[in-house]
Amino acid sequence: MGRRIRTNFWAKAFKRNMATLARNSASLGKRAVQPHRPPPGDGDWIAGMAIGLKGVCRFRLYRPLGAKGSEPLPLLVMLHGCGQDARRFALSTRMNRVADRERFWVLYPEQDRLANAQGCWNWFDTDLGRAQVEVALILKAIDQVRMLYPVDPVRIAVAGLSAGASMAALLATNHPERFRAVVMHSGIPPGTAHSGMSALVAMRGRRATQPLPPSASPETLVWPPLMVIHGDADPIVSASNGRAAVQAWADAAGADAGEARLVQRGQRHPMTVTDFKRRGRLVASLVEVGSLGHAWSGGAARQPFSDGKGPDASRMVWAFVARQFQR
Repeated sequence: MGRRIRTNFWAKAFKRNMATLARNSASLGKRAVQPHRPPPGDGDWIAGMAIGLKGVCRFRLYRPLGAKGSEPLPLLVMLHGCGQDARRFALSTRMNRVADRERFWVLYPEQDRLANAQGCWNWFDTDLGRAQVEVALILKAIDQVRMLYPVDPVRIAVAGLSAGASMAALLATNHPERFRAVVMHSGIPPGTAHSGMSALVAMRGRRATQPLPPSASPETLVWPPLMVIHGDADPIVSASNGRAAVQAWADAAGADAGEARLVQRGQRHPMTVTDFKRRGRLVASLVEVGSLGHAWSGGAARQPFSDGKGPDASRMVWAFVARQFQR
């Protein structure tokens, strides 16, 4: 009986936490979001749907202005957080403008509200298998985009915020051969939770992260390089989760931490950057942003889960991903 009471308590607390995130998102974004208008960008905002054996994944695809004919361009998969959808995430991150400048496709899969009422990816629900279903649906969306549009199959990366960050890491560790890089912004590493109750505890930084299988040989890396961006003032997801994710990647590859360096651009929040390398090759990079809460760093002002005073995470994401593509 005692165990059941504790389980119900944590499950209800998790749902309250996610509901609060969704309410905050809705109240902050009512005036800023006009659902029938595409987000800023000179390219095309394309609607799509991928159908799997156990569900449907709606998505939006941004085709940059510079896309011409059949030239294959890189693809960046962007996974939104709780209380968001593709358009809100595109508005907040302004990734489409980066895509116009750098010429790459951006895929925004959307969580079905029937799968999660708060719009969260169920990255944690590995016990019941919902996480695996959603991984398969996102891969279906990627495959559909590759089939219909000129995407370079060897230049695909995935990034996400909060629950989207955790799902991005789950995708990369379940299918490392599909991605050249992964970026987690304010998320929880894979192997830290397996249910709603354990996810809530993990958000507070109170669960240990399971180690990743190590690389089989010094010449190869099992996992795609990882960048973690996390605010040190995040009240929703403890910053210890970001450090745990980077450490898991480093341990699996036998990588060592370099000297931390402090970076500040103008009046933006300062950040501390630590790179983990093995034999000169980057395995993981940790970006800890001072005074940043649970928000996309350097995001658009007046958008929910977006902090315009932080260093520009969208530029950092693309710079990191592009370096991995060049390899």
